[in-house]
Amino acid sequence: MITEAKLADMIKEAKTGSKQRKFTQSVEMILVFKDIDVKKGFALNEVVQLPKTSSPSTVCIMATGDMGQKAKAAKADAVVGSDELDRFAANKRASRKFINKYDFFLADTQIMPVVGKVLGQLLGPRGKMPTPVPFNASIESFLTRFRASIKVRARATLAMSCKIGDETMSDADLAINAHAVLAAVEKKLPNGDKNMKRIIIKTTMGKPVKQIEEVKKKHA
Repeated sequence: MITEAKLADMIKEAKTGSKQRKFTQSVEMILVFKDIDVKKGFALNEVVQLPKTSSPSTVCIMATGDMGQKAKAAKADAVVGSDELDRFAANKRASRKFINKYDFFLADTQIMPVVGKVLGQLLGPRGKMPTPVPFNASIESFLTRFRASIKVRARATLAMSCKIGDETMSDADLAINAHAVLAAVEKKLPNGDKNMKRIIIKTTMGKPVKQIEEVKKKHA
């Protein structure tokens, strides 16, 4: 696997080579794979917790009763109950708009069947099906974990991209995040790092910085 030091060098080059914008740019990592038969159903759909964070992911909790109250007390980004789910069932446009607002969804196990019936067809293809939250689980712990996480997805394709932080973060912290994502992805590849073709780092509006692989010449 590529070292954190090398990743930090790539991140530094991507940040310094990017023009200053009127907004905070994300720093993204693109992974290109090789020697994988995508026709055999290759897919990645992983939640990776980043060691270093700046802007937390948004989390919506679908719950009623006691868990709904705990979710509100824990200051979840949104808490959706049965009444809201009923309204979503009658308005697909509002459902799509709602789903696009949040990075992660958590749901009380008691209403998971309702969530699947009402929003499953929209959440599934986006890789956003809710993570079940057991009764009496610590809502705060779930929120802490998912706010520090990102979704890593690839479906029937030999490439994927994800946000590893933003340009306000240090090169070292961004490299730690990139390394964590790489470790998680390589565990899911058929042949680990042998299936990794190229790593690319870029800011939102910046030029991509590609990993330069060293070519070792064979001696006669």
